[in-house]
Amino acid sequence: MSNAERPRLVIGAIHSGSGKTTITCGIIAALAARGLKVHPYKVGPDYIDPGYLGLAAGVQADNLDTWLTDEAEIKKIFVSASKDADISVIEGVMGLYDGGRNGISSTAQIARLLMAPVLLVIDVRSMGDSAAAIAKGFRDYDPAVDIRGVIINRYRSENHKKIVCEAIERIGLPVVGAVPHNRQAEVRERHLGLLPADENQNSAHIENVRQVIESAINFETIIKIAQSAPLLKDDTAVKQSVVKKVKIAVARDEAFSFYYKESIAVLESYGAEIICFSPVHDKMIPECHGLIFGGGFPEVFAAELAANISMKKSVADAAENGMPIYAECGGFMYLTREIKDFNNIAHRMTGVIPLNCKMNDRLRTVGYVTAEALSDNIIALKGEKLRGHEFHFSNTETDKEVPQAFEFTKNRTQEKYTAGFAKGNILGSYLHLHFAGFPNAAERFVDRCLKYKMMQ
Repeated sequence: MSNAERPRLVIGAIHSGSGKTTITCGIIAALAARGLKVHPYKVGPDYIDPGYLGLAAGVQADNLDTWLTDEAEIKKIFVSASKDADISVIEGVMGLYDGGRNGISSTAQIARLLMAPVLLVIDVRSMGDSAAAIAKGFRDYDPAVDIRGVIINRYRSENHKKIVCEAIERIGLPVVGAVPHNRQAEVRERHLGLLPADENQNSAHIENVRQVIESAINFETIIKIAQSAPLLKDDTAVKQSVVKKVKIAVARDEAFSFYYKESIAVLESYGAEIICFSPVHDKMIPECHGLIFGGGFPEVFAAELAANISMKKSVADAAENGMPIYAECGGFMYLTREIKDFNNIAHRMTGVIPLNCKMNDRLRTVGYVTAEALSDNIIALKGEKLRGHEFHFSNTETDKEVPQAFEFTKNRTQEKYTAGFAKGNILGSYLHLHFAGFPNAAERFVDRCLKYKMMQ
């Protein structure tokens, strides 16, 4: 494959819950089973779907999000990651044209940006010819989005399938796949969405999905569609080896798994050696010069985290000693004094941040935000604005004033509020960032870790 060739395909849908994650995983697994090198991508900020896509492909998936990173960076991420792939498969987010305010980071925007052909998934459980009207509307809404075919999902009978397929084909769109209703292939859900791949049936589940999809999709057709995508210019620079200056320990286990691959790579590009550890299972933090706690599900594993007293003490001691510590969402919760779970049972956490966390029975915040630093902190200067997203059921409580980290502005509503914690070497909040969208933040964190190393 030449540098300019990037066979690629976007799997979009008419709305959330259409089954596109299951179908995309099945397509990726089936392509991989044919001996093709498949690179998976997920549109949007989601952390869980990429885990399934990665399991299906056998390589870690990448996120493509034009709110978290600019369009030029999206192209770099795509072209770099797909360099050795025979085919790239991109799973969309929500409905094809849905995204943030003004369609930011929608599946359609990514498809246009990457000049990628689109297959549209339609859940046809309760419709017949209406599926054709929907497909026509989606195709005609934006002619710049190259919709090449339809995959119908959850048909109930062979007659139902025939009615829907004939209607769609009358409008000039081929039906490249028809997937029957199958509960066995669906992924269990949790309060933040799908159950993470690490906690599911892993390869056994993916194999089950592959078997369902294998006979339902015309793979010869979709491979041809992917290969017909226009050439993409490869402007990515050759990566230079970087001298490792500091060791940064990243919490990664069943409680903390929300990380963007390319975000961690940015830290490495500034001289960080990444060491993974488990706050659930390990007795203490590894030898390092900085700590990062990503998002995840600490509330689900709160009892185990609370019981690991030696780990909590090692984190608290590192904080007291001045080690830079950065925490997002679930990691932020772990740094607080306690987490009250959904049953209102309190579990003692590290106490690094003088706040308490409480789970709620409904979603507190979801969506893209802009975060303006209220003071200089370990990744940003006062007044700098960072783009990120929030998605959490918990909220923090305190009995006294604390130095808050950011003033947040919601992308959709423009609502403003202050939140998080920033003091000295500690920064934690519900904000999820992508360092590829704000590389200065990664560079500053590495520099703070280096200063800490030199002081020891």
